[in-house]
Amino acid sequence: MKNLKFGAIALSALLVFSSCNMNNTTKGGLIGGGGGALLGGIVGNLIGGNAGGTVLGAAIGGAIGTGAGVLIGKKMDKAKAAAQAVANAQVTDWTDANGLQGVKVTFDSGILFASGSSTLQQSAKNSLNQFANNVLKPNADIAVAIQGHTDNTGFKGVTSAEENASRNQALSLQRAQAVQYYLTSLGVTPTQIRTVEGLGQMAPIADNSTAAGKQQNRRVEVYLYASEAMINAANNGTLQ
Repeated sequence: MKNLKFGAIALSALLVFSSCNMNNTTKGGLIGGGGGALLGGIVGNLIGGNAGGTVLGAAIGGAIGTGAGVLIGKKMDKAKAAAQAVANAQVTDWTDANGLQGVKVTFDSGILFASGSSTLQQSAKNSLNQFANNVLKPNADIAVAIQGHTDNTGFKGVTSAEENASRNQALSLQRAQAVQYYLTSLGVTPTQIRTVEGLGQMAPIADNSTAAGKQQNRRVEVYLYASEAMINAANNGTLQ
């Protein structure tokens, strides 16, 4: 057990320090042969995962082989490249519950919505059209999770910190749902979108005491990760 833990930590460190120069195909091969959920948890804590801490992934653990990891990595590399061409999208890698590489696509809420609103602006619809047609629909076996986030700005006339936090949570959920509904209206299969959450002000990625930090914290994040069907196809060598 001691050797297993050491090996997992060593491999995790390798992924951390080389991730900038390693595409998802390479990382998928390393992770796929590296111990499934145990390694995924270590790697996820070090180099990836979503700010809200929600565990995303099919969570089938050690059933993922090295070859399957490579196939999934190739698929994610293609999805990432397509997402990088979407207007107003910030695209990064992240690691799911199985230690497999996924893709995180972040949209600034200021681009998606007017202040205090959950109604999508036209520029947002243009970006989401590209995202639906060029990323999600051609990759229907990739699972999707949507999370809405806000800064910690209070609402006019509300003095209770708890009430402001509750309202921010509700607004973030409404915004995440607005993105969900629009994507499905464009033909994205509803079952492809596995979870929709509003995390409000609970998961900042920048300093809420500055205007620039607040702007970064107002966002909708879309996580792309391997579905169980994709993992099974990869294990069978049939994933395209």
